[in-house]
Amino acid sequence: MRTDLFDFELPSENIALRPASPREAARLLVVEGDGVLRDHTIADLPDWLEPGDQLVVNDTKVIAAQLSGRRIGRETEPKIDATLIKRLDGSRWQALVRPAKKLVPGDVIRFGNEGRVCLLGHLDAEVEAKGAEGEVTLSFTFHGPTLDQAIADLGRPPLPPYIASKRPADDQDVADYQTMFAVNEGAVAAPTAGLHFTPELETKLRARGIGVQRVTLHVGAGTFLPVKVDDTEGHRMHAEWGSVSAPVAAALNEARANGGRIVAVGTTSLRLLESAAAGDGTILPFEAETSIFITPGYRFRAVDILLTNFHLPRSTLFMLVSAFSGLDAMKAAYAHAIEKGYRFYSYGDACLLFRACESGPVG
Repeated sequence: MRTDLFDFELPSENIALRPASPREAARLLVVEGDGVLRDHTIADLPDWLEPGDQLVVNDTKVIAAQLSGRRIGRETEPKIDATLIKRLDGSRWQALVRPAKKLVPGDVIRFGNEGRVCLLGHLDAEVEAKGAEGEVTLSFTFHGPTLDQAIADLGRPPLPPYIASKRPADDQDVADYQTMFAVNEGAVAAPTAGLHFTPELETKLRARGIGVQRVTLHVGAGTFLPVKVDDTEGHRMHAEWGSVSAPVAAALNEARANGGRIVAVGTTSLRLLESAAAGDGTILPFEAETSIFITPGYRFRAVDILLTNFHLPRSTLFMLVSAFSGLDAMKAAYAHAIEKGYRFYSYGDACLLFRACESGPVG
């Protein structure tokens, strides 16, 4: 499909720079299966679900993946910023660096902003290989848990560029840019639909008979990237590692057999479930990388309802929600959200999307 079909204009004042407080006070635009739009808040979510439905949340934990340092060992020492995007092994990471033109294979980057070092000393990495669009392979001098601790000491939360360009990350982001479900380290971007949840909201959902199941998809930096090609067929998705355990797969299949619906909290959970689903919709245990790219025309097998934030124009995520609810319906929903002052992107408000027409508050 043509990429420009997924374009829209968003006023800068609609971009959220901080999350709602409390989290469940964020607004919720319900997009029913017939395209009807209803304005609510996240606190109303239990009213739109039924006993037996299963929420699927992503329990990945964002690491301090943003590092700053300098190239060393040559006459000049330009500043280098790196965002870790994928662990390759115990000491090697794939990263996006700026300015990439200042680096060649064999260069050494010493991380530690303005002389700051981790408890174990400077953190050095050699540029092992260089790819396209600023991607490099970094081989660090530390390994395993020692490297993890050094990155935690020196790194910063990798805020999305549409926030980072407007303000620097601070200590508040360390808490704000992490979901209450986060336990498995490995993401370089938050599964932002999960940011809306609080323990109180989870208690209300469970009291209504709604299950909460956990899966893991380590979100990569590719989630921020717009599609630059003219046709979606030419876009390459970054692979992300995910896991659906056998007990979770069994619980979801049992719930669906009993008439319950699968509710993906975020596009990351949806993409993982669809990657794990068989042709008949049965969810299988899964532990692998996925680079699934969902555009209009895709036949959904696993997910019935999607809770997600508002996404970038021309992004793979806006293409995904357009596949789920229809391009015209999503353009109308986004136009309504902009007009009504909804807050967009990672720290913004959310929408609840139904695939079919059988939607409405229950009870």
